[in-house]
Amino acid sequence: MTPLHERLLNDFQQDFPLTPRPYQAIADSLGVTEEEVLSALRELSDERLISRIGPVFRPNRIGKSMLVAMAVPADQLPRVADIISRFPEVNHNYERENRFNLWFVLIANSEKHLQRTLLEIEGQTNCKAMRLPLLTDYFINLGFELELDNGCNRLSSD
Repeated sequence: MTPLHERLLNDFQQDFPLTPRPYQAIADSLGVTEEEVLSALRELSDERLISRIGPVFRPNRIGKSMLVAMAVPADQLPRVADIISRFPEVNHNYERENRFNLWFVLIANSEKHLQRTLLEIEGQTNCKAMRLPLLTDYFINLGFELELDNGCNRLSSD
């Protein structure tokens, strides 16, 4: 992890430049070239430290979204999580300590697409999904300040 990687991860989780050339704007603010920014982002993606760069919209304002939970046998959890993570409609795929131990947010351009993707996930994983549609809107800021220490990444407690 380079200082440029750290700056990209920390400084642009929010307030991403909304310009025709956002990576040039980032490069200008960091004193590097646009190609250095793009190269560093490709490296972070190749290392699976970032999965995507894109906007976050309020749920169900554009398309449809749903929280989904699955009760996955422990010995199958890595396999099932890997299958689910391959779907581009999946966001926030994570393990929890509970009978329902795998949770993810599913986002699609329509209710039909959402339901079709859920059925495909259930078919590929052989696990039943518990559908948790949004009833009340809560906002949780998912921006995290990263502190990098001797190659070990951790979340800041500040």
